[in-house]
Amino acid sequence: MKNRNGRVVVKAVEGQKTGASIEASSPGAPVSPSDVVATSNSGRVGIDVRARRESDRIDLTVLVPQRSRVKVESEDGAVDVIGNLAEAQVVTNTGTIRADVPTDAVRYDFLWQASRPRYFSDVELQKIKEKAGGLYVIKGRMGDEDAEKDTRIDLLFTTQRGLVLFNVAADMVPPDLHERPLTEAARAIVRSGDADLSEAVRKVSPKLFGEYSRSLPSHRGEGPTLIQATAPGEVARQVGPSMMRLNATVTDRHGRAISGLGRSDFTVTENGEVRQISDVRPSSAPFNLVLLLDVSGSVEERIDFIRKAARNFLSTASPQDRIAIISFQTDIQVISDFTTDRNLLSKRLDDIEAGGATAEYDALAYVLVTQIKQLRGERTAVVILSDGDDNKSFVPFNAVLEATVESGALIYPLYVPSGLIPESSMPVASTTLDPMRSRYLTLTTRADLEARKLAEVSGGVYYPITQYDELQKAYDDVVAQLRMSYTITYSSATNSTRRVSVRTSREGAAVRLSPPVDISLRSTK
Repeated sequence: MKNRNGRVVVKAVEGQKTGASIEASSPGAPVSPSDVVATSNSGRVGIDVRARRESDRIDLTVLVPQRSRVKVESEDGAVDVIGNLAEAQVVTNTGTIRADVPTDAVRYDFLWQASRPRYFSDVELQKIKEKAGGLYVIKGRMGDEDAEKDTRIDLLFTTQRGLVLFNVAADMVPPDLHERPLTEAARAIVRSGDADLSEAVRKVSPKLFGEYSRSLPSHRGEGPTLIQATAPGEVARQVGPSMMRLNATVTDRHGRAISGLGRSDFTVTENGEVRQISDVRPSSAPFNLVLLLDVSGSVEERIDFIRKAARNFLSTASPQDRIAIISFQTDIQVISDFTTDRNLLSKRLDDIEAGGATAEYDALAYVLVTQIKQLRGERTAVVILSDGDDNKSFVPFNAVLEATVESGALIYPLYVPSGLIPESSMPVASTTLDPMRSRYLTLTTRADLEARKLAEVSGGVYYPITQYDELQKAYDDVVAQLRMSYTITYSSATNSTRRVSVRTSREGAAVRLSPPVDISLRSTK
């Protein structure tokens, strides 16, 4: 089949006996019968799609029987081949080629004709071989290497300068595909034992990941904690005979904290039974705050501003809040662990080293598996000051997004575009024809959406900054949002495991629970 400037998805479907089912669609002009010509000859189906301008391109989804042999020719459009095919030949110019197939018996032959290979694989592939004429090849077998042709899958991909993905989802691909030495952030992720984040590191640098993993002790402890740990999943703490206490943050549909609630606005349920609430009051408990600062090359000339902005945040937060500061570029730099000593934090901001690439996802993952993990359910927030253009992380965005949800931390991204260019004036490249290719050409177009998503899934708030003086307003609002929570005390009727839920009568509101903080257990180092 030929589809020069549209996307193609070919799926091998169990149960389909013969022929091919074709679905053609376009984001622009309607598809007419003359736009897609299908022919059949001796069991062979040919599909030819008329080239149209990009806004009116034609995308194909083709369903074929299992063990079919397919050939796809494209120029710029992405091509996906999925399922138990006998053979898939794909030829593109710059289009991304993605294979999602069983790996019981696979022979692969990937050829780049005009660039060094760019690829990402769920399984380790053979080494790149350079051929005469500037050609590059990755070729080998996996699974049953002795399998006969009638049982194996042959993948024959030829591209000028496209990206090849093997058995990985497009949204789990990191910004930089080059195998490279592990950064301290990446090593910390591996040491943490977080399976999903560690796997993301392995896929980028499998050899170096393996070497580092083997150097680690077989049994690694959790290390010291800063506070008395609350068991995972427990949100209520006993404060007297048959009396329990928890913290609740209530947000509206836009993620904004709701103030002014009282006892009549809440219902507490424990193990399915409604419990009597004895007291509800606004919480004044301190927070654990991580200030995550982007000091990459894109902000190098504004490093004095970054220091000033950080110090302004220190003076805005409550004196009882414990703050850790971590800067990031290609790797992380721990400026300070958690402390209430504002003078120490201010002084250590002078140690920031600017320059390099931007590995924001790695830095956030590092915070989640080190700083946040040791707090185990405490009220914790991460404030990110960045221009948002990640281009060097081992960890892809969706992996760190999932880790954020599991951590329970609130995320407050402050997106400050380089040069403070308003979003409306920034050029937006097309991301529809081949989303992966557009992603690598225009990283900045993702920043706004990803920052919003981090805030949304965590219960935080996103602040797009377009002028310097908006930063202080954002800081004031972050602190106000963090202070808008409620300490709820209720009567308990059990000493066994508690399944606690809290509802509010406010329409459309969401409730987020965390254990109350015992200040006497805190370190104020």
